[in-house]
Amino acid sequence: MRRLEGKRIVVASHNKGKLAEIAELIGPFGLEAKSAAEYGLAEPPEDGTTFEENAYTKAFTAAKATGLPALSDDSGLVVDALGGAPGVYTADWAAKDDGTRDFQMAMRKVEDLLQEKGATTPEERTGRFVAVLCLAWPDGHAEYFRGEVEGTLVWPARGDRGFGYDPVFKPDGYEETFGEMPASQKHSWEAGRGDLGLSHRARAFALFARAMLGAA
Repeated sequence: MRRLEGKRIVVASHNKGKLAEIAELIGPFGLEAKSAAEYGLAEPPEDGTTFEENAYTKAFTAAKATGLPALSDDSGLVVDALGGAPGVYTADWAAKDDGTRDFQMAMRKVEDLLQEKGATTPEERTGRFVAVLCLAWPDGHAEYFRGEVEGTLVWPARGDRGFGYDPVFKPDGYEETFGEMPASQKHSWEAGRGDLGLSHRARAFALFARAMLGAA
C-alpha cells in the first residue's frame, strides 16, 4: 500500500454536503485540503457501474489536473427490495431537468417503488449506505477504502439534518434517522477509540486515516 506523504491534498468533489462532512473528518489531522471547485475543475462524468469506478474517475481527474494526491468519495443508497437501486445512481435519482437536484423527489421515488413492491414492514425495507473513498495520485496509482452501514428505510422522512437521503434512513440499533442526528453523532469515529464510527463515510474515513495517516 502506498502511504500519503505531505499534507496537501485535493478533495475531488463539488457536493457541498460531502465537502462539509469530509472537512469535518480530516480536520483533526492537519491536512491542507482544497476542493476541486476551488481549483476551477469541472466535474468529470460519472459513468462507472461501481462506486469504486466513479470514485477513481473523480480522484484521478483532480490529481492529474493539480499534480497533488486527490481524495474522492462515491457513495449511495442500496435498497434490497429494489434490487440494489438506486446504488451508483443515487444522485441521478434526484436530478431535475434544470440541472439541480431535488432529494425530496428522490426520497419520494424510493418510497413509491417500495410501495409498489409491497414492502411495508421493516424487514422488507432493509438497505445500506455505502461510501467508497479513493485516494489517487497523478501517476494513476490509487488506494480504496469502503464503508457501509446497515439500516431500514422509513416513511415519512424525518429530520432536516444531513443531506441527500438521510431523512429516510434509520441505521440499525438507533431510533433516529440520519436526518435527525447531529453531525457529531453521525460522524462518531474518533482516532484512537478503536471503532469504525457510525456513518458509512465515517467508517470509510476511519480505514483511510489508519492506513494513510497512521491513526490508531
